[in-house]
Amino acid sequence: MARLIEVDDPTDPRLADYRDLRDVQLRRALETEHGLFLAEGEKVVRRAVEGGFTPRSFLMAPRWLDGLADVLSRSDAPCYVLSEELAEQVTGFHVHRGALASLHRQPDPPLDAVLDGARFVLVLEDLVDHANVGAAFRSGAALGVDAVLLGPRCADPLYRRAVKVSMGAVFALPWTRVPDWYDALPTLSARGFTTVALTLAPDAVPLEEAVAGRDRVALVLGSEGHGLTTRWEESADHRAIIPMAAGIDSLNVAAAAAVACYVTARR
Repeated sequence: MARLIEVDDPTDPRLADYRDLRDVQLRRALETEHGLFLAEGEKVVRRAVEGGFTPRSFLMAPRWLDGLADVLSRSDAPCYVLSEELAEQVTGFHVHRGALASLHRQPDPPLDAVLDGARFVLVLEDLVDHANVGAAFRSGAALGVDAVLLGPRCADPLYRRAVKVSMGAVFALPWTRVPDWYDALPTLSARGFTTVALTLAPDAVPLEEAVAGRDRVALVLGSEGHGLTTRWEESADHRAIIPMAAGIDSLNVAAAAAVACYVTARR
């Protein structure tokens, strides 16, 4: 059973994991140094723990204790209980969902483990916005994606904003970063995946045509600004577009991921 500890001082050093959550650079440094990440909200905290991540601690207002009682009963981590006003002083924003948890990160799994049994993989190159990464995970989990592969420069799926937007999907989908990024797509092709890059390249065909009849598909999306790098466009097995109405050339990458996952899942 988690130990309930009432706190009335926002400077209490035991709350260090939760301090200044709006400072992205500070949080990256702190979370990397201490090997932690944060989950926000009752559903997301629950999904993180059920996903196998070990809590370091919990922080919540009294009214959230009952809703997470079963989660707290399975942990021996401390649970810091404080008013919502005090929580706002600690975190730097209004914690309207009332509950936070700090959890231990796990090492990225090997590529073989992530791809084991997978037929539909989402591959993200250089998405730098945490909300877009979280949205891609959420769409993928909802629409049949089996695993997600990330480029070295992709935003952290375990950053609080990404976790929140994904509604905990980052805990449900197997994922890893691919260290050998230059040859990542040829490697997937050699493993039996048809790699399909979403791009406005002149030879791009409608996505439905590119994925039709394919058993194993790796759907590849690029960055928010410039899209995929030339290397990735050229090394994919197929280049595809989502057909648009006249005068519109593309969607936001989060929306494109949702549409593309839906089309590919129906292949």
